[in-house]
Amino acid sequence: MKPFVILLLCLLAGLLAGCSTIQSRIKEKAAVYAALDAATQEKIKQGRVEIGYTPDLVYMALGAPDEARERTSSHGQQLVWTYTSVYHEYVGTAEVGYRRVYVQNPKSGAVYVYLDPVYSDVYRDQVQEDIRIIFRNGRVAVIERAKP
Repeated sequence: MKPFVILLLCLLAGLLAGCSTIQSRIKEKAAVYAALDAATQEKIKQGRVEIGYTPDLVYMALGAPDEARERTSSHGQQLVWTYTSVYHEYVGTAEVGYRRVYVQNPKSGAVYVYLDPVYSDVYRDQVQEDIRIIFRNGRVAVIERAKP
């Protein structure tokens, strides 16, 4: 097998091993998961969260949040977990530089150098908040989802 293919397979195996899946998170929190009723276990396996869930249950269903913050409001201390997705938005084409083009005159043999513009597609990273979970007193009090 070629060294490049071996390297590629090793990188792929490393990436897959480092991915957090619902099953890996359930194994990580096995004691908490085992204490749940069958209906709640099924909801977690489906990646669903509900009002009243603890941070451990939300973690098993959705994974680690992209952002976690604490805030104080008239309702007291709150923990806010935010889950986001990133996508690339096409914004157009831009001139990114020049390349040299050499042209030889077949009759005189003279070589001329021209600068030819080079264009490239331009994308901008967009971050979209998908789900915001607000915990009060250690339980989910609010679930906000982005409208599709």
